Amino acid sequence: MTELDLPFPPSVNHYYRRVGSKTLVSREGRAFRSRVCSILAALGLRPLRGPLALEIDVYPPDNRRRDIDNVQKALLDALQHGGAYRDDSHIIRLTIEKHAAVAGGKTLVRIQPFARR
Repeated sequence: MTELDLPFPPSVNHYYRRVGSKTLVSREGRAFRSRVCSILAALGLRPLRGPLALEIDVYPPDNRRRDIDNVQKALLDALQHGGAYRDDSHIIRLTIEKHAAVAGGKTLVRIQPFARR
């Protein structure tokens, strides 16, 4: 099992920006992806292959209302971009739990090969 301690991701509402007719990853989204890529590179993480199971614990930076499903896109894309796995389509099981706020926010991710029960 691979365990990662990552920053709190931007909401999908802040991950994309429209520029004319194009949809691009926002500056905030690119900064988050860059931080995740740096963390994964420092760990020397090699891409996991095959079906995967992810367990995610998110700790928001404050007590504002947040939809738990809005943090998944930026996080899963950053993990793929950083080389945790080849493609997020390989994720077969995804569990996510929101916890109490912590200063600065954080995300704990556990990735392992998926095994049917």
